[in-house]
Amino acid sequence: MSQSRFNDVFQAQRDVLLRTLQRMVGSHSTAEDLLQETWLRVTRALTERPIDHLEPFVYQTARNLALDHLRAQRLRERMLVEDVPTQELESIAAQFGSPEDSAHARHLLDSLGASLGRLSPRQQRIFVLSRLHGCSYQEIADTLDVSPSTVQKELKLIMAICIGVIARLDHA
Repeated sequence: MSQSRFNDVFQAQRDVLLRTLQRMVGSHSTAEDLLQETWLRVTRALTERPIDHLEPFVYQTARNLALDHLRAQRLRERMLVEDVPTQELESIAAQFGSPEDSAHARHLLDSLGASLGRLSPRQQRIFVLSRLHGCSYQEIADTLDVSPSTVQKELKLIMAICIGVIARLDHA
């Protein structure tokens, strides 16, 4: 499938794709961004391999991007606001926490922080992109110019380290 054929298909389906994306994400500007990303991803895919069924591939790519966007948005909504100073966050009292629970939680966070601090810079970046920003393996792979398999293996190692820290603290 040639790039010019894809451009023809994309232009013919652009309005329908845009409306579909807009319904999914609830924002015209975000839908426009996702549509542009769809074009880029499909263009890249065409340089890597032939695509027999182009229209379904375009729609599936757009849908996947919208779902990834919605997952990342839900994750951001659950996260704390990054602009809040640490002192202000630490001054918020827990509703039901005992001093022992608080000390255990602080020790757990310190231990996890120390373990994550010993990761390589690439591993730290993978962890942040995956767990804090909600990026998919493919998005992380594209960002770091590695394979999705590498991202998956690194995350498996990182999560094993985290589980090991928690297990050691629970047994102590």
